[in-house]
This record gives sequence, structure tokens and C-alpha cells, in this order.
Amino acid sequence: MILVSRIVLALLGALAAYKGAASVSLSSRVGSPYSYGLWAALVIVGALLGFIFGGIAGRWLRGRLRLLDRAADRRSAAELTVGALGLVVGLVAAALAGIAVAQLPIVGPYLLLPVVLLVAYVFTRIAARKHVDILRLVGVRSRTAQTRVIDTSAIIDGRLIEVMRTKFLSGAIVVPDFILEELQHVADSSDPLKRARGRRGLDIVEEMKKTANGGFSVRSTDVGGEDQVDSRLVRLARELGASIVTTDYNLNKVAQIQGVEVLNVNELANALKPAVLPGEPLSIKVIREGREYDQGVGYLDDGTMIVVEGGRKLMGQQVDVEVTSILQSPSGKMIFTRVVGHGVSA
Repeated sequence: MILVSRIVLALLGALAAYKGAASVSLSSRVGSPYSYGLWAALVIVGALLGFIFGGIAGRWLRGRLRLLDRAADRRSAAELTVGALGLVVGLVAAALAGIAVAQLPIVGPYLLLPVVLLVAYVFTRIAARKHVDILRLVGVRSRTAQTRVIDTSAIIDGRLIEVMRTKFLSGAIVVPDFILEELQHVADSSDPLKRARGRRGLDIVEEMKKTANGGFSVRSTDVGGEDQVDSRLVRLARELGASIVTTDYNLNKVAQIQGVEVLNVNELANALKPAVLPGEPLSIKVIREGREYDQGVGYLDDGTMIVVEGGRKLMGQQVDVEVTSILQSPSGKMIFTRVVGHGVSA
């Protein structure tokens, strides 16, 4: 890019210098060695200036192209295609508007270019942001419906990366920039536990980037910068026609109310746990007291909480229990049991 811009501007500089020299009144010296030397010197100076400024322009263009590449990587093919069509429509609308603007006295010619650029930008922006709805209007189902926007809670939880490794989570993975900022804020916390969770979350994002089988991108957004993270996440998911992956119960409910599909890692974990039926016997170790009077609490190997009625006095012991009821919710599963017999072992 730099070499090409240097060559192009050097040629343009030489041509401009030649034309400039031709316009200077040198007729009295035409044909003399002095005139040919002066013209040659001007052409060389023009070429050198073009070569120097070509390097500056080339570096600037290279930086802009890199930014353009990164911006394109953060956008889906459907969004780029619909945005390009929006640009074409915008240019047509701008041409029609330009006819009226050009007729304005005095300022008309000066307003023509700004109006064309503004109208084209507005049409392109609207088309890109609403590409999902536009494609649906023409009967095309965009693949962005398979996009998964990842919440902070799902990243820090850690189980999502294991789900991705099994290839059960399909579609493009999108991590919004404000989620990364939240993770960085947690990683910079003075609390050692929070700091460790934040750093683990950043490591998981890096691992997700390598594991995602449908593509991975960090999405730069300007969605409601002053709003809460949950609100911004739901709004972004609606714009992309995407689903949200989370373990946050409240975000789950808010998103569903607003018509956004939610993939709750806790619900997936609960669905994969072995079924336990009322009346089924279990052997559990009571490790702590429960919330209610005379309750004890233990856990299965998969982390499911077991509430033992009358188990407070059996703390630290392995007991045989019988399932009485099961409480299952998006936040987890709880199994209520009662002690059977007196078969207790230390």
C-alpha cells in the first residue's frame, strides 16, 4: 500500500510540476538549455514531494484499511450485504435530494456534497442495524438468528466452555465490548476472590475464541452506553436477532419478556442431571445445617443440593434417605428427603 501510494503520488507530483512549469511564462527562453533544465528540476522536485507525501498517505490508508478489516470482522455477511444495498438506495435518494438542494441560491452548490454523504450514511446505517428485519420482510432467514451473545455470568461460570467443546452450542459466538470491560473491572478488583474470577473469565474468553465452531467476534457497540449491562445486552441481542447465553435468573426473565431467546446454562445442567423420583432411596452425607428448623443439607456428586428433614443432628454422617419432593427452577434443583430407618454410619 505504501509503495503504491508513493509511486502514484510521485507520478502525479511530476505531472503537476510539468503542467505548472508549462503555465509559467518561459516563452522567452523556450528551446534554451536553461528552460529545459528548469523544467526537469521542477518535475524532479514534484516527483520527490509526491514520493514523500505518498509515504504519509500510504501509512494513513493502511491504518484505515486495518480498521475497516476489523470492523468487517465484527459484522455478519448478512449485515454487510444489506448495508451495501442500503448504500445504493441511499445514493439514489441522495441524487434526488441533490437536485433540489442544487437549486438553492448561493449555498446550493456548497450543500450538495454534505447532503449526498449524509443521506447515503443514514440509509446505510439503518439498513445495517435493521438487516434482520429487512431480510425477514423479503422472505430470507438470516443466519444471524444463530448468533449467541454471551453474558458475563456464563463466562465466569466456566461450564460454557465445556459445552462448546462438545459442539452442542452451534452458531457464531459474540462477546460485546462492554462485557469485556465488565470482566476487566472484576479482574482489577482489590478483592482477591473477585480478581481471580475476573482473570479466569478473561482466560475463558480467550479459550472460547479458539473453541467456537461457528465463528467468534468481539462486538463494539454504541447501544445505550449509560444503561445497565443487562439492558444493553438485551437490546444488542434484539438488534442482531440473536439469543443470550447466561446463568443470570433475572436476565433470563427480562430477556424472555422482551421476546429474546435465552439459553440458560443452569437449565441445561439440570436437564442433563439423572432423574430422581419421589420414593427413590439415596445415600447422602449431611455436611451442614439447613435454613429451616431441624434440616440438614448434603450434595450429590453433580452438585445437586439435598435437603434432609430431621438431618440437623446427623451432621457429618452418611445417612440413608428417601426422596419426598423435587424443586426445579432455572437457578438450580433441590431435592427434599427424609431419613429412613436408623442406618447411620460415620
